[in-house]
This record gives sequence, C-alpha cells and structure tokens, in this order.
Amino acid sequence: MEINLTPEQSDVVRHAVDTGRVHDPEQAVQEALVLWMERERRRAELLAGIDAAEASLTRGEGRVITQESMQSLAHEVMERNRHRFPAEQSAGH
Repeated sequence: MEINLTPEQSDVVRHAVDTGRVHDPEQAVQEALVLWMERERRRAELLAGIDAAEASLTRGEGRVITQESMQSLAHEVMERNRHRFPAEQSAGH
C-alpha cells in the first residue's frame, strides 16, 4: 500500500524519526492508526450513549433538572469516581 502524505505530515513523521520518537515512518503510521481507531471507538460509544439517552427520554425516563438534582448528580459522579480511582484520590489529596 502506498500512502501520500502532505508536506506538513511528512515533516512530522521525519521529525519523529529523527528525534527517536519512532523507529521508522511505518511505525509512525501504525501509531497514528491506533490513535485513530481508539478515537473512532470512543466516538461510537458516545453515539451509542446518545441513542440510549434519546430512547430513554422517548420512554419518559428523563430527569427534571433543578439546582438540587444537579448537585445530587455531581455528588453521584464524585462518589462513583472515588470508588473507581481510589489510589488517585488518596495520592492527590
């Protein structure tokens, strides 16, 4: 497969090779594809979440947003993250 890069892209790849960030241009392209694939995976998850949220609203399962409900939601998120990342919480504070 042959891939044509713009001059700017070629400069980025050349700089990455010259500075030892990657071993060769092929590795640079492979790493770029890994990042692209991860971005596409996150995009698909986000779109699926939006679809699920829209379906939930259609079923009447939405929440009324008030100052109190926003504070409650913020508290829920903080608690959930505290349990998911306990080492970061204790190390950071």
